[in-house]
Amino acid sequence: MKISGGMKEDGVVYGNTYDKYGSKNPIVQALMGGFDKCLSELVQTAAPESIHEIGCGEGFWTMQWNQQGIHARGSDFSSEVIQIAKVNAEEINISQDIFLTKSIYELTPDTDKADLIVCCEVFEHLEFPEDAVQVLKKLVGKHLILSVPREPIWRIMNLARGKYIFEFGNTPGHIQHWSKKSFIDFVNQHFDIIDVKTPIPWTMLLCKPRA
Repeated sequence: MKISGGMKEDGVVYGNTYDKYGSKNPIVQALMGGFDKCLSELVQTAAPESIHEIGCGEGFWTMQWNQQGIHARGSDFSSEVIQIAKVNAEEINISQDIFLTKSIYELTPDTDKADLIVCCEVFEHLEFPEDAVQVLKKLVGKHLILSVPREPIWRIMNLARGKYIFEFGNTPGHIQHWSKKSFIDFVNQHFDIIDVKTPIPWTMLLCKPRA
């Protein structure tokens, strides 16, 4: 699968800085295995007929869900990463039409609503997370899955592997930082949280719209 390699569009880092899904490093494989297991469990709990993955990057999960028979589509603000996603889809004979270039702030319920909205590894990049939450409220049909890096564990792990030393372990493009508690408190202002997963080093939430 092709990845962006940490490139930027309009000054914003898009996609994955490295191929975490195809990594041969056993530590990376273990971490990603934990993330994948938790996300898959939450999707199974939600049992959606349709999924919209916001911030889909190179399309890894959107393509997997389509291969599982779920009607899934993905969007991302970056036209460049969406082009990569379309190439990846074509290589495994999935329609390129499932991918759309659109910022989270531009999404509308008329065209972008789904049973399950998945928004993983997005909120740490957003300048206006409160505005993004208001958009999500209009898009969620039945369930919402959110995940963010869990601080300070994320930075500590970066420093431990000798990455981003001069940035104190902060990954390029991360402008919001949440502990498990602070992210739960933030999301709980807007949605009912029905499950919390903590695959190291992330916080992952399954939510429902608030009645």
